Amino acid sequence: MPTHILLIDCPDETGLVHRITGVLCRHDCNIVANSEFVDRDKGHFFMRTEFSGEIDAGAIEREVRAVLPGGSAIRMADDVPRRVVVLATTEPHCLGDLLIRHEYGELNSKIVAVISNHAELGGLVGKFGLPFHHVSHEGLDRAAHEAAVLETLGRYAPEYIVLAKYMRVLSPAFVEKYPQRIINIHHSFLPAFAGAGPYRQAFERGVKIIGATAHYVNAGLDTGPIIAQDVISVNHSHTAADMALAGRDVEKIVLARALKLVFEERVFLSGNRTIIFE
Repeated sequence: MPTHILLIDCPDETGLVHRITGVLCRHDCNIVANSEFVDRDKGHFFMRTEFSGEIDAGAIEREVRAVLPGGSAIRMADDVPRRVVVLATTEPHCLGDLLIRHEYGELNSKIVAVISNHAELGGLVGKFGLPFHHVSHEGLDRAAHEAAVLETLGRYAPEYIVLAKYMRVLSPAFVEKYPQRIINIHHSFLPAFAGAGPYRQAFERGVKIIGATAHYVNAGLDTGPIIAQDVISVNHSHTAADMALAGRDVEKIVLARALKLVFEERVFLSGNRTIIFE
């Protein structure tokens, strides 16, 4: 039987779970997984319900909306692979990991193309039989380069764009075209280091923890809602190169975890926070 996902984000009140599941019961649906959360500070309710059955999605959505309070957001999703375009530059670790996971169907997604502002990763992508587009930034200002990238993206109609160490800052105008649909990965340090050579800076400061953060992209610089994070320990025996290698490992793991959560419809946005049903 086909699997469907019902996603609800609404003001909290008594009896919501009973009313929602009652609609599914009346449509002879079988609930296979259910998660809910109440943000008590905001009085807000979140619910993700996975169910099976032959359905009239429009009828279910109308009936669920009728039993919910005003201001509710309702969305139905099917458990099908999401169309993804990956943007990369020259670092292969995150892109390579995604290509392998894609090859073996691990992320509920279909990578339809890879776009890069450098040509170096074309050979890697070619090994997986996927389209690779080198859209150079040389001689172009940011607006012109982004226009060329957007033209290429338009050929593929992606549901999501993944920045796999794409070393270009996207303009707010670009981000607005794919709201809440661009996901980025970057390193995280305690303390934080800005600018060039972050691992060299971390080594010189004697950092003991390094990590990675995956987040939605918004108009700010690395300020979007966080989806996944992780850290690993390092010590005095690690060189700057060792730290960079460890950082690359944690980056690709965190990015894959975040994408799996997003593509399986397990992430709700609540302002600049995320509610995640793992």
